Amino acid sequence: MLPKLEHSLPENLKLTEPIPLTLHPAGVYLSLLSEGSRRTIRYSLSAIASILTNSECDALTLDWSKLRYHHTAAIRVALLEKFAPVTANKMLSALRRVLREAYRLGLMQAEDYQKAVDFPNIKAEPEPRGRSLAGEEISALLATCSSDSPLDVRDAAIIAMLRGTGIRRSELVKLELKDFKALLGELEVRKSKRGKSRKVYLPIEAIPFVEKWLSVRGHEPGALFCRIHKGGHLHLSQMHPDAIWRIVQKRAAMAGLEFFSPHDFRRTFCSDLLDAGVDIVTVQKLAGHASVVTTAKYDRRGEETKRKAVQCLSMWNDD
Repeated sequence: MLPKLEHSLPENLKLTEPIPLTLHPAGVYLSLLSEGSRRTIRYSLSAIASILTNSECDALTLDWSKLRYHHTAAIRVALLEKFAPVTANKMLSALRRVLREAYRLGLMQAEDYQKAVDFPNIKAEPEPRGRSLAGEEISALLATCSSDSPLDVRDAAIIAMLRGTGIRRSELVKLELKDFKALLGELEVRKSKRGKSRKVYLPIEAIPFVEKWLSVRGHEPGALFCRIHKGGHLHLSQMHPDAIWRIVQKRAAMAGLEFFSPHDFRRTFCSDLLDAGVDIVTVQKLAGHASVVTTAKYDRRGEETKRKAVQCLSMWNDD
């Protein structure tokens, strides 16, 4: 249940009549986002609207142009009481963005806008996101794909690809048949994040999973991983990134595993390479990160790695 403000605000913050989405601050802001982000941000804005109006308004029925500093300051306190600092700060960021659209649309005066967004973020030490997957968990996932049905063969190849290359699910669905070189185990990841391309390489153990899938898929040009209709009929069109999420969640449930996201394959990939002694710059290049600082955030090796590192120290000289 969302928190309520301690005292009801006297202003009527509800829109008196609907306005076109092209003139609505929240509508304009949401239209600029990707489909996946849009759902999350709309939830955040609706939660804020509900708090301000005691559940009378949502993102599209609140008159955002009427918000002033006393509203946004009160929202900050209410979010801190209900949500973890990282989540609360993301919601506050969404609040700032929708108020900026209200200003851009000429619905708020510059002074009112500047005062309304002049509140600090919530200070907190963020917890590491996601987790690393153990080898036994990867094996359990693959064990759920044990039949020779097109669905099982494809999903096993997807799991092997995510685990073996650390590519993003948005990158995986864009792969085409021509991007995979089986003899070298090489993949060309084209125009990924920030429009950059890179080469990645499959481990030897992962290549047979992809080759088995290709024996089912065939060698016609098109998406490397494609949709499968009922009855096992293949359609050589690109899958949606959300489909990869659903596949992973389905296989995890079948294997009885603790929750994880497709991105945790990427975290596992980076952690395992670092644990194997691969230098961080090489891991950065394989992952397609802009900076080694980002790569370091993917390190999920845990306390055991620290314990082993300390054992390299000598308490005294042998001389």
